[in-house]
Parts: sequence; C-alpha cells; structure tokens
Amino acid sequence: MSMAPGSVGWLLRHELRLFWYGAAQSKATGTARRPGNTTLAVFGIAWCVLHGAAWVAVDKLSGIGSLEPRILVALTLTLAACATFMLSTAIKASVVALFERGDLDLLLSSPLPSHSIFAVRLAGVVAGTAAIYLFLLAPFAHVGLAQGAFRWLAVYPVIIGLACLCACAGMLLTLALVRLLGARRTRVVAQVLGAMAGALLFILSQLYSLFSRSAEDRAGAVIAGLLARDGALAADSPLWLLGRAGAGEPAPVLALAAAAALAFVLTARHTHRFFVRGLQQAASSKKASRPQAGPLRFRFRRSLFDTIVIKEWRLIVRDPHLISQVLLQLIYLLPLCFLIFSKSDIQTPAIGAGLTLLCSSLTGALAWIVISAEDAPDLLRVSPAAQRTVRLAKLAAATMPPFMLVAMPLLWLLWRLPLAGLLVCFTVSAAVTGAGLIVMWCGRPGLRSDFKGRGKGSFVVNMLELFNSLSWGALAGLLVSASIGEASGMMLAGAAAAALVGCLTLCAAWLLRRPQP
Repeated sequence: MSMAPGSVGWLLRHELRLFWYGAAQSKATGTARRPGNTTLAVFGIAWCVLHGAAWVAVDKLSGIGSLEPRILVALTLTLAACATFMLSTAIKASVVALFERGDLDLLLSSPLPSHSIFAVRLAGVVAGTAAIYLFLLAPFAHVGLAQGAFRWLAVYPVIIGLACLCACAGMLLTLALVRLLGARRTRVVAQVLGAMAGALLFILSQLYSLFSRSAEDRAGAVIAGLLARDGALAADSPLWLLGRAGAGEPAPVLALAAAAALAFVLTARHTHRFFVRGLQQAASSKKASRPQAGPLRFRFRRSLFDTIVIKEWRLIVRDPHLISQVLLQLIYLLPLCFLIFSKSDIQTPAIGAGLTLLCSSLTGALAWIVISAEDAPDLLRVSPAAQRTVRLAKLAAATMPPFMLVAMPLLWLLWRLPLAGLLVCFTVSAAVTGAGLIVMWCGRPGLRSDFKGRGKGSFVVNMLELFNSLSWGALAGLLVSASIGEASGMMLAGAAAAALVGCLTLCAAWLLRRPQP
C-alpha cells in the first residue's frame, strides 16, 4: 500500500494515528496526545498477564473437542454477545465520524476522492471496534501458535471479520437514520441506540432466571434434545457457523472473512455519495428559529423552589444523549421489577439491596449534573435569590426522579410484605439522600460534556459515594433477611455495622465539605 501523501495508505495511517492519540475525543477534552509511558507500561504488563492466563487456558482446553455441541453453543453465544457490543461501539464511532470530528469538510474539499475518504473512515471505525477485543483475545492466538494449536489463530480473522460487519452495519444504520429522520435527530437516536444496545444484552441474559424451577427443567430437556446428534441443533447445524469459525474450522473462517470483505467493499463503494449528502445535510441542519408572534410574555407564577426544580429537569430533558447515559442504569432495574412481580419471598433481600444500590447510583449521577455541572454558577451566586433555597431546590431536583422511578416496585413490595417494604423504603431514602448530600457538599465543578469522565474528578467523592451505596445496600439486604426469617445475632450485628458505616460516611462528607459562597 502506497504511503505517498494523498494516497489511501497515507490517509489510513493518519486515521490510525488519530485513534491512537485519542483525537476523536478532542472536542470534549480540548487536547490530543499520545498515551504516556506509565499508561503504556500498564498495558504492557496487563498484556503479559493475559498471555500467562492464555497459556494455562489453552493447555487445559487442548483435550476438549471443538465440535461438541456445548462448546459450539458457548462459542456462538460468546461471539454473538461480542457482536452486540461491537455494534454499539460502531454506532457511536459512526456518529463521531459523521458529526463530531469536524474534519470532513476539509477532506472533501481536498483533491482526494470521496470514496477513498469514506473507505478510510470506515476502516478507522473497524480498527476502533476490534481493538479492545484483539487486546483481550490475541494472546490466545499467540499462545496457540507457540503450543502448536493452530486453530487458535482464527481469533484474528474472526474478531476482525465481526468488527468489519458490525462497523458496516453501524455506518449504514447511521446513514439510514439520516435519510429517515434528518441529521439533527440522527445524532440523538444513534447515540441512544449505541448506549442501549449493550444493556439490552443484560436483560436477555436474565430472562431465563425468571422461569420457575419446573419450567427451567422442561426447557433444559428440550434444549438437550435439540442439541443431540440427530437433533435440529446438532453440531453440523448452520446455526453454529459462527461458533465453528471461532473454533478454528477453515471453511467457516473463510466464509466470515469473505462476508466481511464483501460488506466493506459494498459499503465503501455504493454509499459514499449518500455519505457526502448526509454530511452536507448535517452542516446545513441548523436553521434559524422563527421569531415569536406578538409581544413577549413573562409568567412568574411559581415559587423560586419550583422554578429551579423545573428548570433543572428541562435542561436534562433537552439533552437526550445525556438522558441515555444517565438512564442506562435503569435498564438493569427491569430484571428486578420482573423478580418483584413474579418470584417468591426468597428474592426479597436481593431486591431490596438492588433497589437501594441503583437509586443511590442514579442519584449520584443526577446530582453531579444538577449541582456540579451547573452552567451558570456565578450567575446564581450574584442573584438576589436565597442560596439556601437554590441548593435545596437543586438537591430536590436530583433526588426526586429516583423516588418516582422506584415508586411502583416499592408499593408492590409494601403490599406483599409490609415490613420488608418499609425497611427497603428506609434504606432507599437514606441512600438517595446521602448520595445527593455527598455531591452537594464535596462535589467539584465540571462540564456536562465530561459526564463520562466525572469519576476522575475527585477520589474522595468517589469513595464516599461507594461507601454510601454499599453500606445502605448491605443494610437493606440484612434487614429484609431478618424481617422475613429468623434474625440471628450475626445478622443484626452486620446490619448495625452497615448503618454505622453509612452514617460515618455522611459525617465524613460533612467534615470534608467545600465552603459554600
């Protein structure tokens, strides 16, 4: 491949360099630099450890036949799960490539052909999608080659092929959304889809646990019959072609590689014109708003407290991408709701602990957005409004949504087990209040665009939030267990210790609080 300036190879090398330097995130961070020596050393040590673990795993798996139905099912499901996460990553990378990089206008105005630009950009999405999986799984290929188990070399074509297929699907989905919804809505919808794709896999993985014991036994018997040698899902079934490719069979590996190469070529050749039109539509999507007919009308009918609460909620609602990042945690609440409405009392302690942990985590995220990521803190400080009222309104805006979201599960739990429901209501209230107060007292100012990196802001705040969540979650599980069974001395001592840790965490946050203006 030619590396002359203006060639595809030269542009691809530049694309990979941007990926390595993390320049795709330069809009949010403002800087782009190569990883430091410490980071490279950590990754190098981790890769050596992965090679050691792979050596043991390959040696243990050397005597297992790759054509056993159980092995094929496990490989197929694992690769399918990887493909789901790859698609999520590819959608996000496609949105970055189409909307957020901001360099396509310059590239398209250059003498380079548009199909070459699009092919290189698509190749960059493929590389970014496959990078983490190659980092984790390539040691198995290297160790397999050293031990003479050459089938492990299939890791490279399988991972790259899956990443290529998912990158093409992600890019095509993004471009299709541009045609159907327009460029402005596509940015939001694609980011939400990318954020939700991985979480939906967790829900699917929990569906089997919702069945009763007899239903699980019947389902297991049916699956065993289908996986038998003469069953519909035997080892030679086309359904397991992906698993057979992962096991290193030459024909499925070649088929996957050919499908990936064909998808890449077709996507690059036949969609680059629509890619250019989508970019032009994105550039021209900002339209001037129409002036309001008639004179301006100001309505001041709410109190200061209500106005601030509604203002914070409106700011969050106007940022759907931020909503998708915050409410992603609620995806994991759905299996708990299914357990509450279907399972017996045995699951109640886990349900209480789970609701407490999720509410605490959600409150911490909302409190960071509402309190720490305030867009105009100086304006609020110099306003004639009482600062105590402003802070309490912001705290209420962050703590009220978790209470509203878990109201139905808590009411159902109160109806089924009144004492256990009251105890869970107490731990949820304590965890939510503690999480909000920790951020209000100790949180550092930040930007909403840095929501994903909010955990890097303060180690102390992170530890306080962690102890707050774990202590009240443990207290919920222990108290509910004691309420529905025989309370032992050790259980009560553990509950007292958890409550003490929660109270001490809140006291520590008060002592470490930042001075209020």
